[in-house]
Amino acid sequence: MSSTPRSDSFNGLARIAIAATTWGLIPVFVRLVHTNAAVIVFWRVAFAALTVTLILAFRGRLSAFFKLPSRLKWAIIGMGMLLAVNWMLYLGALQLTKVAVAVLIAYCGPVFVAALSPIVAREPFDRRLVVPLVLALIGVATIVGPRDLALESGTHLLGAAMALGSAVTYSLLILNAKRLISGVPSAVYTFGEYIGSLTLLLPFVLLSRGPSAPVEWGSLMVLGVVMTSATGLLFLSGLRQVRADHAAVLTYAEPVSAVIFSAIFLNEPITLLTGIGAGLVVAGGTMVARMEPQQGIETPGLVPVVLPEES
Repeated sequence: MSSTPRSDSFNGLARIAIAATTWGLIPVFVRLVHTNAAVIVFWRVAFAALTVTLILAFRGRLSAFFKLPSRLKWAIIGMGMLLAVNWMLYLGALQLTKVAVAVLIAYCGPVFVAALSPIVAREPFDRRLVVPLVLALIGVATIVGPRDLALESGTHLLGAAMALGSAVTYSLLILNAKRLISGVPSAVYTFGEYIGSLTLLLPFVLLSRGPSAPVEWGSLMVLGVVMTSATGLLFLSGLRQVRADHAAVLTYAEPVSAVIFSAIFLNEPITLLTGIGAGLVVAGGTMVARMEPQQGIETPGLVPVVLPEES
């Protein structure tokens, strides 16, 4: 028996929520690596690429990406470069300005997704998302706290600008991935993305000091294999089943879980305001998860790309 649109949507949102919650561990492992953002992103992607390559080799589909239409291949590689830029902007923002400022601005990304969906993804604007988005944004602002939002120097201002760039590139990644993954297996898609990311980042790595301590390499391996490859495949599999803007709202689970994991592993206390903010974010995500599919609102049919069969 085939599943209903409602169950498909809930399954997709659940996968996205699990991936986003797991991403909350990223700051814990990043803190253990003492090098610049480009080097961290390169090795994170390198370990992720190795994992996906092994998956494709095990399935006998290692050449599948190269059999895609040329225009689609270059589009996916371009997405990989955009992904690298997004990660560098966010990690750079964390290094240059207050974590609170970087997180709040970067998590305006879902707002951009909702606003741009009618233009980029050809999805009609879903007015039901307004309340969940507002709740999630207020929740993140409450978690951050007003005292931490002041910009005290030009460096902090540059970091805030990088966080804004991260939010914009994030929205473009979500919306274009929704369009490109139709008919392309997630492992094949991420393999192409990682080619683009590594190509862009290689010059930075050759000119920078890399990690040296075992704990740094271990952290990078976890970031690549678990936080990038495994969760990335999970996220893409969920994105196939839901609207891009619905998926974006669920990624607000990341800052909530980041606060919880920081309290557990980095001894950063959770205040009453943090708890209230987390509750608002969860409330917004729950509203999206409970939305019933509506005719004319759910993702319109996309033209599938037929993946060539392995010879």
